[in-house]
Amino acid sequence: MLPAPPQDWSRSGLGTLTGHPALKEEDVTEFDVIVEIPQGSRNKYEMDHRLHRIRLDRMLFTSTKYPADYGYVDGTLGRDGDPLDALVTVGEPTFPGCVIRCRAIGMFVMTDEKGPDEKLLCVPARDPRYAHVKEITDVPDFDRLEITHFFEVYKDLEPGKSVEGSHWEGREKAYAEIEASRLRAASGTER
Repeated sequence: MLPAPPQDWSRSGLGTLTGHPALKEEDVTEFDVIVEIPQGSRNKYEMDHRLHRIRLDRMLFTSTKYPADYGYVDGTLGRDGDPLDALVTVGEPTFPGCVIRCRAIGMFVMTDEKGPDEKLLCVPARDPRYAHVKEITDVPDFDRLEITHFFEVYKDLEPGKSVEGSHWEGREKAYAEIEASRLRAASGTER
């Protein structure tokens, strides 16, 4: 069972699962990602921010599986109205609710039925196996293709859902989006 939420959750209503205040200026290079979906899963779990519980949203309609641990950056608000999405490359899948201290190396940008949807690509900040991974270009081409393919097809069989286009951005744009998402969370506004 998760601990009771702190009294000072952000005005966006999302707050932070870990009970830490939202990101501070000096915290932009390392940040917490809350895992919702472990690598290799077809189950789409989502944090219910009202109940502070992880809820099974659905099983993916396609036979695809998440290519990395998937969750969100604590204390942010993405342009889609949800916390900023994040993929974390890990050697083994973790579990829903796991908190991983991360750093961003790039960002996958796609457009779905709701509009722009950014997804950070992250590595564990203190794992020596990822110390050499600093930029999106340090990730093997095949790994990026696998992530691209997953997000281009994972909604294909779901009525009313679609993915229109996608591309990769580097680390600098990823950190700019973290900062923008942090500011959106502080002000409680989308877009």
